[in-house]
Amino acid sequence: MQKITKSLFILIIGLLTNLHSANSSADQQIGFADPLITIMGRTQSLEKGAVLAGYPGVTFSTGFTGNSLKLNAHSSSDKTYIETIVDNQPAQIFKLSTIPTDYEIKIPDGKKHQLQIINRAESWHGLVTFNSLTTNGEFTKAPPLPSRKIMVLGDSVTCASSIDRKPNVKPDTDASNPRESYGMLIAKSLNAQVHLICMGGHGLVRTWDGFTDRLNVDEFYALTYPSTQQKVFWNQASYQPQLIISAIGTNDFNLGIPEHDFYVDTYIKFVLQLLADHKNAQIVITEGAILNGEKKAALTAYLQETLRRVADKRVHYIASNNYPGEPIDAHPTKEEHAKMAQDFLPRLRSITKW
Repeated sequence: MQKITKSLFILIIGLLTNLHSANSSADQQIGFADPLITIMGRTQSLEKGAVLAGYPGVTFSTGFTGNSLKLNAHSSSDKTYIETIVDNQPAQIFKLSTIPTDYEIKIPDGKKHQLQIINRAESWHGLVTFNSLTTNGEFTKAPPLPSRKIMVLGDSVTCASSIDRKPNVKPDTDASNPRESYGMLIAKSLNAQVHLICMGGHGLVRTWDGFTDRLNVDEFYALTYPSTQQKVFWNQASYQPQLIISAIGTNDFNLGIPEHDFYVDTYIKFVLQLLADHKNAQIVITEGAILNGEKKAALTAYLQETLRRVADKRVHYIASNNYPGEPIDAHPTKEEHAKMAQDFLPRLRSITKW
């Protein structure tokens, strides 16, 4: 009797093992560099099909069948967040580990699905490595990205800092939400793809606390992701926007008004670089939403002189309205970002003929 029981036990274990193997073999896994994944934003290809992202708003899109989905990713810090959206359902937000980890994504009913994965993190939150996706069905290519292309250059406002903050609570990195930023809202309204090229606390000639030897906009604009330790240069020819918005200056003016000639000369040099790199782009320079009063008036004058001296019909100036945020945080709120986008859209449509 014991021999029969033992034999039956071995048979059951064998069947379960075979069943598990059959289910595992039915799963499909792809790396984020796979052609079935469409990427909007700057990324660096890594080993085994992984990609690294350091700017907020980098978006991965794909289709899939099946009723299970796992995402494997990790970050260089434990303060980094990403979000996933399946079939226009509410976003699922994940805080990433510093070691490669599988994250289970909830799937609504249905046989065919569309997936978006969005990097919510600024570079100082952490650099994100997206490793793989696994489903028990099959992956299919996502719809193509819009042919129109935008690039938005800026600081923490462009990066969407603090958008998801709670009332009267000092926000942390979980409050960043580039999907609701003025730049991505503008792109959505204009049916365009967009790259947010931004660094919180950085400016044209100095940081918010006065350092001049950190990455300024002309330097991090050249990079695939912002880093002073390992500079990976971005191939500007690989993404040719028809519209560039430069909303830089708030951090430069934080400690006072910078010296006129140096600031204007630096901005002119940067605009000329943008014109040379992107020969079909309309370029808009603007102050950003935080500055007001004397500092804003000075930056406005600097921008208008830059415009006059560059003297190129592809360069434009659009004034930014001031949005005060809240007493606990001066960054614009989610509602203010929506207003910022609406402020810009009529002029941008006129400039681009979109």
